[in-house]
Amino acid sequence: MVLHSSPASARHAFESLTPDLVMDALASVGLFGDGRQLALSSYENRVYQLHLEEGAAVVAKFYRPERWTEAQILEEHAFSAELMAAEIPVIGPLTLNGSTLHHFGGFAFSVSPSRGGRAPELDDPDVLEWIGRFLARIHTVGAAQPFAHRPVLDLQSFGIASREWLLANDQVPLDVQSAWSRASQAALDRIAEHACLRGGPQDPDAEPIRLLRLHGDCHPGNILWTPLESHASMGPGPHFVDLDDARTGPAVQDLWMLLSGDRSQRTRQLGALVDGYEQFRDFDRRELALIEPLRTLRLIHYSAWLARRWSDPTFPINFPWFGSSDYWQGQVQMLEEQMEAMQEDPLIV
Repeated sequence: MVLHSSPASARHAFESLTPDLVMDALASVGLFGDGRQLALSSYENRVYQLHLEEGAAVVAKFYRPERWTEAQILEEHAFSAELMAAEIPVIGPLTLNGSTLHHFGGFAFSVSPSRGGRAPELDDPDVLEWIGRFLARIHTVGAAQPFAHRPVLDLQSFGIASREWLLANDQVPLDVQSAWSRASQAALDRIAEHACLRGGPQDPDAEPIRLLRLHGDCHPGNILWTPLESHASMGPGPHFVDLDDARTGPAVQDLWMLLSGDRSQRTRQLGALVDGYEQFRDFDRRELALIEPLRTLRLIHYSAWLARRWSDPTFPINFPWFGSSDYWQGQVQMLEEQMEAMQEDPLIV
């Protein structure tokens, strides 16, 4: 039997977010749509492309209630503004009526310009080098000051808390529970060897790995690529979107999700990223040892994220495979593979 935190039939807040409410929210900040709405891919929030009567298009993001505090959302917006002021191609929210964050019908929302683009070609080293240059510039701004309200990517928040919640809420089926509990604990114990993820004191004889403000969720889907031959209003190259997961962490967090394939492929990809990165900022090679621990933390956190969101009707529709014994047996296998990966030598660039 698959257990979840609450029944999928329970009414979720987003069910009240009707097309009319979206249009009225837009009008409340002085923008009037012509009726055309397109729901964009987003599970955590609800995001719509809206065409205005004047002809332009905007993107309205309605934040998931109770996920972030207002202070945390505004801190993300301020980070976006810092990046844009530094002429880094980040697509951040517009300031309307003196604010980037608005409220209507029980929802917090923001409005951003609508920009087009395609997925970056990550098998092209020139593309990766270009992305690496901009990631270095993002991190240069990110290192200038700390977040005051946004969380840290660490063992406790991503790993331990996720594991404890899944077990306490009976999310793992009984026939797999013991195996997953052992595998996840063993993986977390291995991750705890890395002081900067554990949150504890680092080697007093070594320079500590620096933590800074990050994009936080820099996977290919959050990079829009505009080709050189494009006549779009944006310049050519990468444009970074969705800083919703911005948080404090090691720089490599914004690099490793762009890697794929076997070890030799990932080494080549990482080499191109770092080549671009180091044109603007030094990269601490010690962080390469954090790639597999970070991947493992994301694996555990992802399962908890799905389970916590199960009352949102879009989750059972889009993730029908989640929660079965087969799913959790697959998670056990992946954790065991990650244990082996964490024992291998880090990638070398």
